[in-house]
Amino acid sequence: MNNAAMTVALVENFKELKLLTIAKRFEDALRQAREQGADYTDFLMELTDAEIEVRQQNREKRRLKEAQFPLLKTLENFDFSYAAALNKRDFMQIVAGEYLEQHKNVIFLGRSGTGKTHLATSLGIEACKVGKRVRFVTVCRLVNELSEAKKDGELQRILKRYSKYDLLIVDELGYVPISRNGSQLLFQVFADRHELKSVIVTSNLGFADWTQIFNDHNLTAALLDRLTCRAHIFSCTWESYRLASSLNRKK
Repeated sequence: MNNAAMTVALVENFKELKLLTIAKRFEDALRQAREQGADYTDFLMELTDAEIEVRQQNREKRRLKEAQFPLLKTLENFDFSYAAALNKRDFMQIVAGEYLEQHKNVIFLGRSGTGKTHLATSLGIEACKVGKRVRFVTVCRLVNELSEAKKDGELQRILKRYSKYDLLIVDELGYVPISRNGSQLLFQVFADRHELKSVIVTSNLGFADWTQIFNDHNLTAALLDRLTCRAHIFSCTWESYRLASSLNRKK
């Protein structure tokens, strides 16, 4: 078999083995290696590194898609100079992801527009980058999904699915009142993950006002006990981030 035929056969073998990046780059890499007199080890290392890099990128894309972030708000796009009250050092330690290994929770409390969702999303994106399964959902959507599942006899399946994510981000707790049934279903989600998997919660209400959300003192106390146990809690006390940005644009 001549060199041309051998190259074609090798490319087909790569495709059969699902080494698609190597199959795509093989001929150009082979030509370059011959021109530069590269040895076999360097040649193979370059090809396999490219295959691994593309696979990692594809896995990250799938995890980001699975997470269902409404917007991909990253750390690079957050103006930390505006959020002067945020302890950036403590926050950046969390970004490293150790809280996920320790199954700790993160809670952001503060008024609307202060960037709580942005910060929560950025942590979720960082978790995706290191191979964690993440799910982002608003409280309203989660409660509706659980309520429908209960009606259809699918509740246990949905609860099991939410229990398997490495990180569950529950956004906008406190913006919409929750029925007693919805409160109990939401509590079940958090209880199933307690000390097993991490949760990030954003809320516009302080802990003392959470009874307004659930309309049940005992359930609220039990929920807070689970969520705040060994949790990282950030009070977003600065002015509305969105309002300031809007005013600056108008100026």
